[in-house]
Amino acid sequence: MTSEQAAPPGVDITRPSIARVYDYYLGGKDNFEVDRQAAQMALRVTPDGPEAGRACRAFLRRSVRYLAAEAGIRQFLDLGSGLPTQGNVHEIAHEVDPDARVVYVDNDPMALTHGRALLADARTTTVVGADARQPEELLAQLHDRNLIDFDRPVGLLLLAILHHLHDDDDPAGVARRLVAALPAGSYLAISHFHDPGDAQPEVSQRAREVEKVFNETLGTGRWRTREEIMGFFGGLELLPPGLVPLAEWRPDSEKISPQTATYHTIVGGVARKS
Repeated sequence: MTSEQAAPPGVDITRPSIARVYDYYLGGKDNFEVDRQAAQMALRVTPDGPEAGRACRAFLRRSVRYLAAEAGIRQFLDLGSGLPTQGNVHEIAHEVDPDARVVYVDNDPMALTHGRALLADARTTTVVGADARQPEELLAQLHDRNLIDFDRPVGLLLLAILHHLHDDDDPAGVARRLVAALPAGSYLAISHFHDPGDAQPEVSQRAREVEKVFNETLGTGRWRTREEIMGFFGGLELLPPGLVPLAEWRPDSEKISPQTATYHTIVGGVARKS
């Protein structure tokens, strides 16, 4: 979809969308000129943006595969799921167990329209419209519609979502409230923009430059320190290898995206609730 005339009802094509920019980086067609302009501005600072997008997707695949195949998780709650693309959570989980339940959550009208169309006949997968910044409303909706069994372990996916929440949105509080609703044996997976600070001053400077461009074009984007990101896991048990650059989290035979400038500025990890 590259024609503005094809925009679904309610979709604002005068402002770039994070979901659509990400779609552009992944080689998708569900984006518009305003999204491509924003993406090109970011690429001037981080030319390997598309590789970073693919690295994020690869981390999603590996973490979901681990949770389904090794941790035995059969329910997934994916916040900020974005536009459907190859290798969605339900596709990965269903390779392990076709009965695994997946609930996608987003507040982007285009992501909701496409997700619902894709999953119109799905038996175990649902798309929910909600704002991650309002966890109480989301949890109430999940309870009221019996979409998640909160007596059984859940895989909570906060992938590339918390860094789009401003500090005054209290992302740590959002993560804490969602995790509190989950039973023991649940897991939390996070990927997040990272500022390595004094440990890698040149990388840190680049991260701040990208953050400036990102906020001037898309409106939200925070490159946080390791300590800040670790805080989102609260008291959960972080699994080996810990919070690391995405390519270093349990790599497999899958081809790794050749990140350069963004390698140390996007990190991820998975933790278990005891």
